[in-house]
Amino acid sequence: MNQGIFFEDIKVGDKFRSEIGRTITDIDNIWFTLLTNNENQIHFNKDYTMKNYSGPPFNGRLVVNGLLTLSIAIGLSTRYTSNRGIMLAINNVKFLKPVFSGDTIYVEGEIIEKRESRKRPGYGIVRIKNRAINQDGDTVIEFERVIMVPKSGSVWK
Repeated sequence: MNQGIFFEDIKVGDKFRSEIGRTITDIDNIWFTLLTNNENQIHFNKDYTMKNYSGPPFNGRLVVNGLLTLSIAIGLSTRYTSNRGIMLAINNVKFLKPVFSGDTIYVEGEIIEKRESRKRPGYGIVRIKNRAINQDGDTVIEFERVIMVPKSGSVWK
């Protein structure tokens, strides 16, 4: 198992693509939507979507909750960026295409900024531009993450 990278291992311009994907199911979507008290029926009521969203691209299908898709994309990226780190921010999130049950999500990323932490010696701040893509290669979400990553040998005190 990859225990994560250290700040000194990261270089601006480094790119990654997740080796594994995650197929999203109706169960994932409905559970996440109801767990988060989201009452938008487009995520959990098939009768509603058939009556109100029967045309393309929805075709009466339940739409995967965007925050679930974002969460999965972030999870797929952690092995390359933040297994050892702490997420500080998610910025510039854009939902570009709907995701449906049965879609498989992958994530790509590029390190776009890196600097020493001014407040936390032994740590650095890294900004990553990410995009989640589906099995057809379509970008479904774009976002940036800001993470704090330790230097080798550093311990939080």
